[in-house]
Order: sequence, then structure tokens, then C-alpha cells
Amino acid sequence: MEVVLERRQALVRGASSGIGEAAARALAALGASVSLVARRKDRLERLAAEIMSTGGRAVVLKADVAQRVQAAEAVERTVAALGRLDIVINNAGVMHLGPLVGAPVAEWDQMINLNLLGFLYIAHAALPHLLMAAEDSPRRIADLVNIGSVAGRIARAGSGVYNLTKFGVGAFSESLRQEITGRHVRVAVVEPGAVITELGTHMRPEIQELWAKRVGDIEKLHATDISDAIIYIVTRPRHVAINEILIRPTEQLV
Repeated sequence: MEVVLERRQALVRGASSGIGEAAARALAALGASVSLVARRKDRLERLAAEIMSTGGRAVVLKADVAQRVQAAEAVERTVAALGRLDIVINNAGVMHLGPLVGAPVAEWDQMINLNLLGFLYIAHAALPHLLMAAEDSPRRIADLVNIGSVAGRIARAGSGVYNLTKFGVGAFSESLRQEITGRHVRVAVVEPGAVITELGTHMRPEIQELWAKRVGDIEKLHATDISDAIIYIVTRPRHVAINEILIRPTEQLV
């Protein structure tokens, strides 16, 4: 097993499935210790057992990061367990599509709470530790990798509030990058197109049908395609910062 991330401590938000799960596996495979954060503890425990069975180190932290106190506690418990925080993969989200006119406002609330507030709470709690790691850790570099979406670049009818949240991820990431890059905390945003994850299952049945027509029969990305990009970002030399990666399936037009 390669250990290019040996002695690096990582927190993965949304590690119970999809991109977060794939990222946690990939980080652990390269020697990082991983804190697995999500609401579904049973899935986290299975993933932790898998990682530890191959000699890796994993910590399970059940938390609803849309709750500010729980997000902060997840970060502090990670640092207490692992000793430091070098990498944060700020993943997890929900996608409710459909017309804005007459939309269920509860869907908007859920997207704002998870896609934006949970994202912000984790970043806010993690930043002091990432800045400290950039000063004191052996590699003197730290990484915050935010998972956005192609929906953060292109607004489309039927995606208005989801677009809002993902445009927000991109804007926050660039503003923060300018603020702290001189202190050697790298901020990256990864923007996937259509990926085979649970994201599409969050929608109402009638909206799922419309979504299926939109993505059509294209060959979608796998979560491991996105974790490959994440690994590329966090393994660059100290003087190299990958700020943004947009990844679409080859057949996806927009």
C-alpha cells in the first residue's frame, strides 16, 4: 500500500455513501487517518471496519452537520481522536429539483440547511485547525476540498434553489481561497456532473422522471472518478494549489 498521505489526518463529511465514502476509502488507502462523519452510523461503522481490516485508521462520528453545535463537535472530536486536522472533504448534500412556482418550501429549507449551512459550519469549525496544521505539520500544508456541482456554474430552469446552493459553494470557496492561500491552506472546489449516487433519489417521483429525461442515457460518472480528483488535489506538492476541477461525463453536454 502506498503511504503518500501517511501522518495526515482527514475529516470526510458525508462519508456514509457516494463521493464521501469513495473519498474516505481513497484517503485511507494512501495512509491517511480518516474521521467519518455522517448521520447513518451503521454505514460509517461498516466503512470503518473495512478500512481498519486493511491496516488503516478510521474514527466514526455520527453527526447532523446542519446543526451548528453538532458540526463543531464533530470537528473537535476528530482533532481529539486523531491529534490534528490536515484535510477536510466538505461533501454531502441534497438535490430537490422542479419548478420554483408552487415548490414545497420544505425542500428549499432542506437544501439550504444541508448544502449551505452544514457546509459552512464544517468549514468554520475546521479552519483554525487547518491553519494550525499548515504551520506545524510535517508537510506544512493543509487542504479544504469543497464538493460543488456543475449546477454551481450553469443555472437551469427547474434547478433554481439547488443552483443557488452550489453557486454559493463556488463563491465561498474562491473568497476563502484568496483570504488564506498565503497561509498555505489550499481551498479547492470539485464540481461533478452526473454521478451515480443517491442524490437523484431525493426527489419526488414525478421530478425523478424529469431528471431521468434530462440526463438521458449518458454513461454517468462513478463516485471513484470524483475521489480520484480529490486525491490529485491533496497530494500536490506544497507550492501547487489546484483551485477548481470541473468533471463531467464525456457524453454530458451541460
